[in-house]
Amino acid sequence: MTVVAVVLALAVSVVGVALFARGVASIVGVLRLGRPVTGRRDSPRDRWRHLLAETLGHTRMLQWTAVGIAHWCVFVAFGALFLTLVTAYGQLVDPRFALPLIGHWVVYEWASEVIAWAGLLGILYLIGVRARQRGRGRASRFSGSTGWQAVYVELTILGIVVCVLALRALEFQLLGATTSRWHFPLTWFLLPGGLPVAGVETAVVLVAALKIVISMAWFVTIGLNQTMGVAWHRFTAWPNIWFKRRADGRPALGALAPVVVDGKPLDFAEIEGLDEDATLGVGKVEDFTWKGLLDFTSCTECGRCQSQCPAWHTGKPLSPKLVITDLRDHAHAKAPYLRAAEEARAALPAAVLAEAERPLVGPIQVVEGGRAGVIDPDVLWSCTSCGACVQQCPVDIEHVDHILDLRRHQVLMDSDFPKELNGLFKGLESKGNPWNQSPRGRMDWAADLPFPVPVVGEDVEDLTAVEYLFWVGCAGAYEDRAKKTTRAVAELLHTAGVTFAVLGKGETCTGDPARRAGNEFVFQQLALENVETLTEAGATKIVTSCAHCLNTLKNEYPELGISAEVVHHTQLLNRLVRDGRLTPVAPPAGSVGGRTITYHDPCYLGRHNQVYDPPRDLLGSIPGATVAEMPRHGSRSFCCGGGGARMWMEEKIGTRINDDRTAEAVTTLESAGAGTGPAAIATGCPFCRVMLSDGLTAQQAQGRAPESVEVLDVAQLLLESVRREPEAGTRV
Repeated sequence: MTVVAVVLALAVSVVGVALFARGVASIVGVLRLGRPVTGRRDSPRDRWRHLLAETLGHTRMLQWTAVGIAHWCVFVAFGALFLTLVTAYGQLVDPRFALPLIGHWVVYEWASEVIAWAGLLGILYLIGVRARQRGRGRASRFSGSTGWQAVYVELTILGIVVCVLALRALEFQLLGATTSRWHFPLTWFLLPGGLPVAGVETAVVLVAALKIVISMAWFVTIGLNQTMGVAWHRFTAWPNIWFKRRADGRPALGALAPVVVDGKPLDFAEIEGLDEDATLGVGKVEDFTWKGLLDFTSCTECGRCQSQCPAWHTGKPLSPKLVITDLRDHAHAKAPYLRAAEEARAALPAAVLAEAERPLVGPIQVVEGGRAGVIDPDVLWSCTSCGACVQQCPVDIEHVDHILDLRRHQVLMDSDFPKELNGLFKGLESKGNPWNQSPRGRMDWAADLPFPVPVVGEDVEDLTAVEYLFWVGCAGAYEDRAKKTTRAVAELLHTAGVTFAVLGKGETCTGDPARRAGNEFVFQQLALENVETLTEAGATKIVTSCAHCLNTLKNEYPELGISAEVVHHTQLLNRLVRDGRLTPVAPPAGSVGGRTITYHDPCYLGRHNQVYDPPRDLLGSIPGATVAEMPRHGSRSFCCGGGGARMWMEEKIGTRINDDRTAEAVTTLESAGAGTGPAAIATGCPFCRVMLSDGLTAQQAQGRAPESVEVLDVAQLLLESVRREPEAGTRV
């Protein structure tokens, strides 16, 4: 029996290593099909530092604490117990084999047992997590994942750590009086004493062979399944993290990656000289960069992105996980066609030829004779670009970049996009704003203010005479609800003695809606116009009340030549309150009292720009106010549904995202004891305010929210408090 076990273990080892090597070569071959991309090798020292921190510290995994700890234990066991595999090969020949030099060093033996037990407990916990998700349908983050692959990997790890512990227990029996329990602190008690030596030796060989077979069968399995991301991520996650977009370790949020042609960002000033065959965006899977293809291969199918996606949560077909896995499967299935010489393609299997003919974006359900698309248009256009997927991904996949590259090709190359966007693009191109309003109305918000608002080029020559340029934004200038925020910010700045000026009709849309809708041409047109205006005005410090304007001005305009300090109004106002230049006042005694408030994190303020505390600090500074957090807040905040140009598109599938978020806010206020008293859903973005206001109106019309609840900007709530007269004798 032992001879058979030894032969089987060695045979499986040879096959496993060979197939694993072939799998590596196949994956590398797929990655080589991708287009080149620059900026992925800068600051290598920072990249190594971040890779080390993310690997050993599990910084991304620990966003889910218990799962992160369990995974860390399994990760350490997977790597550290490699030496036990080497030992197992020696034990096939000599059951008493010990590693040279290390031998029975007590530190190594303690470490191996602690790690094995930690790995066992960790994998059992993860198996339990997966089991609890079974039968939950779309509510499960594993919905759509290839279940057998994950179960197989988990059982493989379970089998290996059990074998390690069993071998340690057998070794204790085999060594007998020549060792002590001190060398086997966590395994000496697993087997009864007095077992026959010959039987123990046979058991060592058999268990060692079993351990090797389990390990090498895993190599065989993944070698035959190059799209098995739940296993391959153990090797691809490291380069994927190292080559991430930001060398400093931040996720691929904030600025959108530029359009890439021939491996370099496209300079739209030289667009006329562009090769007529050049592709803008991604129209075929081979149009993705090699880093994009590495992203797809690294997906673990853990579903964290899916669990946080507002589109998926509200019944829409978009799952960031399934977008990535569908692209991965398509890339690997089409690879033989792309690698084959043109004259040899006709001889390829029918399945490969059929895969090569599939449109990258197209209806999944097609009429007879057509080809099912890889990504359905309803999937592509459901994305709000909120970034929750990117924030949650433990292996740093750049979902939003890939989705918007697909949109770019649809808009720029195929002119195929939702019809509602025609009005958006028309307004941006002809009037410089998505509401298609006249530029002459840009200053209507300032009418009847009790103080003058200087306009650059009219009241002041440039910005050298003031502290800040107040970037109003299109919503702040034209949308009635957002105008109130604009007026509140202006009044607070005036009260605090902060000098500022605005651009008036010289301001135009930053281009964010166009860029997130895939229309890079319109974005560049607007951005270049604004950059010229800002340069002429001498802008060095900018404050804005729009989270989308903040993101574009701060993160995307520097690529076009503008370098200015850009802050959100909540950041500046919070500083003014701390410095004593603005003083919130409590409600007068005997009045209804302060408001109950819950704060909604705008995606482009929070996740994209990491501004979480200033709005909360401001709300906390308002005397008499009760602030309650929604269950989903901070980095896990739920989107309002207005980003990614979705504010200008109809929501026809599933439930409305803003209804879902508003319902959560109303429930939070009720739980905080708001009752019929004054209550507010606070936010710091005009898009969020519009979406949540519409959601609240629907809730109130259905009798599911009291009429006393309002949606207000943080600035309005602060102004409400600052305007109050302090009671007599109160020190302020």
